[in-house]
Amino acid sequence: MRLGRRGAVAVGAALLLGTVQAGPAGAAADPVCPTVFGHGGYPTGADPWDRDQIRQPNNPEALAQQKSWGAGGVEADLQLTRNGTKGVMWHNTTTNGLTGSRTPITELWWATGADQLKGRTITRGPYSGETVHTFREWLDSAKAKGLIPLVELKGEARQSLLNSDAAIRDRAWKEIIAPMAERMPSQEIMMFTHDTALEPELAKRLEAAGLGAALTAHPAWVDGIGWEEPPPAASGNYTSWQDNLSRLGSPTRSVRMATSWTRDFNAWLAGRCV
Repeated sequence: MRLGRRGAVAVGAALLLGTVQAGPAGAAADPVCPTVFGHGGYPTGADPWDRDQIRQPNNPEALAQQKSWGAGGVEADLQLTRNGTKGVMWHNTTTNGLTGSRTPITELWWATGADQLKGRTITRGPYSGETVHTFREWLDSAKAKGLIPLVELKGEARQSLLNSDAAIRDRAWKEIIAPMAERMPSQEIMMFTHDTALEPELAKRLEAAGLGAALTAHPAWVDGIGWEEPPPAASGNYTSWQDNLSRLGSPTRSVRMATSWTRDFNAWLAGRCV
């Protein structure tokens, strides 16, 4: 837990005097340090898929690094393989960034055929050599590392989740709902989607399964600049971070804030929260 500047001075004085003195009347209390949710940045400029370094925390190595940077939670990406047969943690629409041919995730089987997804490894970036993990495996890894999962259901999954074939639809939703239902009694899991066609159906399915809590308590995004490769200096976020800490921070509880600059944000927070 960090001490704010005022808190550090007060504690130092108390140690010298042997007693804790009350602060000035009306002085604003430093906020409790936020629970930081780490996100792997994706380029915002032209042709981002050519420059993406696969930084998303969709594998155990990335989760461990986010934890080492001070994250209390992570935002990661859920896709579905062909006909909704397997929930997998991967950001990109295709296998760009993985070994093997470049193919849409929705066209691949998980563990069937010569061009299956299982066993492919990341070819670039900080997690080169890591494999693609299933939703269940990833949730268990996040829990083991003490990280709260915030899962983005990628829009490409609508191919099976909103399929006209009821059998494909039901199987696909089971790949999302069942892993959450198995774990949420003992593990907090949050989920969202940016896809406007999927959003109402996701909410309906989670509520029907008694998993409506996954739709609540999401962190606020606090970065002020977009990600690029190579990464822009974190200082471009300082004004936004300060604005959000001042506006959202609480002196009585830890609020949730999400950033692509996990390590830098935690370093910046030192002395600004308790």
